[in-house]
Amino acid sequence: MDDSNTPTDDFDSDIDNFNDFHQQKQIIVGICAMAKKTKSKPMQEILNRLQLFEYIHINIFDEDDVMNKPVSEWPHCDCLISFQSSGFPLKKAVEYTELRQPFLINDLETQFAIQDRREVYNILRKNGIETPRYALCDRSTGKGGNFEEYEDHIVVGNEVFHKPFVEKPIDAEDHNIHIYYPSSAGGGCQKLFRKIGNRSSQYSTQSCVRRTGSYIYEDFMPTDGTDVKVYTVGADYAHAEARKSPALDGKVERDSEGKEVRFPVILSAKEKLIARQVCLAFKQTVCGFDFLRAHGKSFVCDVNGFSFVKNSMKYYDDCAKVLGNIIMRDLAPQFHIPWSITTDAEDIPIVPTTSGSMMELRCVIAIIRHGDRTPKQKMKMEVRHQKFFDLFTKYNGHKTGKLKLKRPKQLQEVLDVARWLLVEPNAILKEKQHKVEQLKSVLEMYGHFSGINRKVQFKYMSSSRNVTSSSEDDQQSYSGPSLLLILKWGGELTPAGRMQAEELGRAFRCMYPGGQGDYAGFPGCGLLRLHSTYRHDLKIYASDEGRVQMTAAAFAKGLLALEGELTPILVQMVKSANMNGLLDNEGDNLSDCQQKVKTKLQELLNKKGAITEEDIKQIAPLPSQSINKAISYLSNPLEKCAQMYKLMKSFTSQLRAKVASVSDKVQLYHNESLEVMLQRWTKLERDFKLKDDTYDISKIPDIYDCIKYDLQHNGALMVEYAELYKISKALADVVIPQEYGMTKSEKLEIALGFCVPLLKKIKVDLQRNLEEDTYRLNPRYSRGVLSPGRHVRTRLYFTSESHIHSLLTALQYGALCDIEIDEQWKRAMEYVDAVSELNYMTQIVIMLYEDPSEPPQSEKRFHIELHFSPGAKGTQPDDSFPQGGGFRPSSRPPSRAKRIGDDSDVEDIKEDNDGDDEDDNDVGETSDAVRAFLRKSKPHRSAPPPAVHIKQQTYLKKNLGCHMYSNCRIKINDSQMSTGSQSSLFSNRVLAGTSSSVPSLQKGNETTFERKLSATDLTECKHAKTLCFISLMEYFIALILTGLILGIDGHSMAPSIRPLETLHNSLSLKQMNDFLDKVVQ
Repeated sequence: MDDSNTPTDDFDSDIDNFNDFHQQKQIIVGICAMAKKTKSKPMQEILNRLQLFEYIHINIFDEDDVMNKPVSEWPHCDCLISFQSSGFPLKKAVEYTELRQPFLINDLETQFAIQDRREVYNILRKNGIETPRYALCDRSTGKGGNFEEYEDHIVVGNEVFHKPFVEKPIDAEDHNIHIYYPSSAGGGCQKLFRKIGNRSSQYSTQSCVRRTGSYIYEDFMPTDGTDVKVYTVGADYAHAEARKSPALDGKVERDSEGKEVRFPVILSAKEKLIARQVCLAFKQTVCGFDFLRAHGKSFVCDVNGFSFVKNSMKYYDDCAKVLGNIIMRDLAPQFHIPWSITTDAEDIPIVPTTSGSMMELRCVIAIIRHGDRTPKQKMKMEVRHQKFFDLFTKYNGHKTGKLKLKRPKQLQEVLDVARWLLVEPNAILKEKQHKVEQLKSVLEMYGHFSGINRKVQFKYMSSSRNVTSSSEDDQQSYSGPSLLLILKWGGELTPAGRMQAEELGRAFRCMYPGGQGDYAGFPGCGLLRLHSTYRHDLKIYASDEGRVQMTAAAFAKGLLALEGELTPILVQMVKSANMNGLLDNEGDNLSDCQQKVKTKLQELLNKKGAITEEDIKQIAPLPSQSINKAISYLSNPLEKCAQMYKLMKSFTSQLRAKVASVSDKVQLYHNESLEVMLQRWTKLERDFKLKDDTYDISKIPDIYDCIKYDLQHNGALMVEYAELYKISKALADVVIPQEYGMTKSEKLEIALGFCVPLLKKIKVDLQRNLEEDTYRLNPRYSRGVLSPGRHVRTRLYFTSESHIHSLLTALQYGALCDIEIDEQWKRAMEYVDAVSELNYMTQIVIMLYEDPSEPPQSEKRFHIELHFSPGAKGTQPDDSFPQGGGFRPSSRPPSRAKRIGDDSDVEDIKEDNDGDDEDDNDVGETSDAVRAFLRKSKPHRSAPPPAVHIKQQTYLKKNLGCHMYSNCRIKINDSQMSTGSQSSLFSNRVLAGTSSSVPSLQKGNETTFERKLSATDLTECKHAKTLCFISLMEYFIALILTGLILGIDGHSMAPSIRPLETLHNSLSLKQMNDFLDKVVQ
């Protein structure tokens, strides 16, 4: 008999193998589940990453062994990942854990409870987790309790449920859920079931509930057609995705690969705590559950147990890191494996101030103009027909004297009136016919209505007023009341505008401490780390203009590293702020002061002859470098208007020739046709020149808007742009700022007419940082977080040009500081005065810091910095654009204060292989606090190596604008070449294991290639150590300061954004409050 194959020898061999693993310090992680689950793509993606941990060995149990062998013969493991699915012997798995006592990722006993909805709801209730109101009809005992059914409601026990309500089987594996509708809505029910092809539910005329079986009845939650699925990985990490509710129409929305369409969403602070509670209550490290968002709350309606996100590489990375850290944290000490998860300095949002002291960032307030858009177009006309007055009254315009119509049904009614007036032979047309024809033509564009690109406004006028806006207007006048109809169209956010906003959002993270680190998963991720650990209170507001709201959504996408389309981000993240004039204004309801100023400008700029010193004093009574420069170029404004009109006629002639040429059928930017481009230019040409050979000065901003748009996006059209752009730019540099007032009193009156509500809100935002009125991190759950009681409040306000002009005017002329005694403010105002245009993405940023070492009532306790950027660069190089003092200039050492773009060439970019020496030498003249901070701002040792390797000398040139860098060889991870990264929506501290065994999850997936290195590339190079001897944090800030966040959309470049400049860095909170109190009174 051959003894070599005896069971004893096999067992001894297993023991030897087991001992070998222990000698090699290997932790065996067993995967015990059905083969269909262990071989699934998400499981394989995560296990492939998990086994990159140096001390972790993965052992997948064979399904045949699990099903047919006793648990004593199952493989040995130190950690077990096991979960219930159809056909899985959960009881045997429990026996195995009792025998081997492995460390469990998901508790097995609780998985029995997850299979019963009654137990699930009991556990949720006991842990204080809110669910929809429900009642149980349990017929399993043969009794069932009190149950009564009526036409539109049922009674279960003592609970009454009115339709619509939900009926769920108590068996959690039974997905045949019914939703019953009231008879007033047509009755019947929607039957939900497991997805079959592209169906997940079906409507049925059945109105009676099921009378066999046991069910849970609960209130139906109105969720606006979406529900949220949450996936936890430990108590400190959760990923959330929204999908179309299966109850909506039963059709499963799928992408080009056949996957159900889902999009990531941000969980609120309360939802994050609920996710933690669910994870701990059910003892499931990896756990999926469903949220219903309704009535301003979130309700847990189902707990699914072990489940993974599908098709998210970012989630696979994070999940593997979290699981690896959990395993190592609990088992590494037993195997004497070196492993620790440290708390890093970035956990406390402390930064060096410009004075050299260390303060804590408490609040960031930013007011931002929308991104690049298509040209806005507008037409005004007085209307007197009763049908317009009937429409005005129907929508309650008579109550306020003004009305805005944007909905398709409303726009259709306006179109119907216009059509009727043009075809009805008996209609007495008191309106100008060509205006009515244009109204009809615009409303018929695109073949459908959308409030984003068209709207109609009415304003009641008690007597006739002059609203001349076209050379074709006649002199006929009528007495009696009328309505001013304002038709607006165009003004849509372009793809380039979306890119500008998203890139600015991405760079804006670096405004926060710790922004120098990796954007996902590593300790120095700054804003994302704050946001993921409940310590970032973020709210984003936008006016109701479509371009403004989409800009806010794109910015949020970049700021929070989200993926997917902008619409769900807009719904979840952006709050409409069209109440009380916070960010909106009825732009055509001019105040008397505005009307007076426009009339005066119309007269002054149509004056014959060369402009005199007296004229200059009337046009610009306040000294203004940018306006004086423009006036000097214009010399004779009327003559320049005539020259511009001649150029416009030539321009439209060139366009007509191209339209007529069959060979020149070109598609312009953003799918605009030559015909549409010709139409908008023809209208401008017609409206600009008036019958008395003067010019409508109010059209100059529109002309400049159009030529700037076409020069940037349609520059390849081969028509003459340059001279028309130059003249319109000079005229706009005078007209646009002066439309907001000429004298100081006019400027303040007009400005405060726009922005008083916003100024009041800013004061509230600053004041609330002193109060405990926001969600905070629960100290009981704050292990590893140094300051759970602290938070950073961020308020972002996206608005239009008028609010930006008005707010800057209030700061400039509202006596925030005295330029006679404050040299910094004097220099700042000189810089603002020299800026000729507040372009797209203009920003005004207020940052509030707290010094905990100062007494609570001391003025030194809170410190405010005020920053400003004039937004996107112009479409042509402007070497003479004014330069400010830089961003937080005093906080940088002298050797680092030189801004990129100075006359001297910047040092070669090179890798920093010299350790700390250069950085330490560089901070010689700064305070100890700043030097200490800069030393600590280097990458964490768990971060991956630098991603940029410069193979040749490269020089950064002045005025980079949209230009490329010199040739460089870039080593970029495949993951970095994707279109975005998904936010890890929960605590990233569990991703920050600090050990030499932390794996690089992109190992073996790096690609080296040659191409031009653009500014966008530098933005994405997250771990470059040095740039001109700038520390890593300052490197990322430099990207903001130099505006290197451009992008490409098709053949159009998105202009980079000008640097943030510090207007003042030593304001006190009291000083700001006193200023706000004074200007809003």
